[in-house]
Amino acid sequence: MPSSSRCPAPSRKYRPEFPAKGFADLHGARQWAAAFVHWYNVEYRSGIGDVSPQQRHAGQDVALLQARHALYRQARQVNPGWSGRTRNWDPIDAVALNPEKKAVVAR
Repeated sequence: MPSSSRCPAPSRKYRPEFPAKGFADLHGARQWAAAFVHWYNVEYRSGIGDVSPQQRHAGQDVALLQARHALYRQARQVNPGWSGRTRNWDPIDAVALNPEKKAVVAR
């Protein structure tokens, strides 16, 4: 089960290894699902501040985002011609389970 409150189902269509014609058998489906859940929780950088659900669940998101923000500040100093704003590196405090219903879970 993903450690994020976001539903992984919409993400599966972006995975090239998802079989267009279905799985050959239950074992193949289970193998694919296990690999997908690992990818989603560990490797996928989601909409929760560009950190993985596992990083967020482990409480690593704040330190990671602070380090990324520091790196961007340093890059801006080295490259004074860099124009425009960088992304918002603030950690997300609450995650909406169903944004349309405004159900929110705080840390």
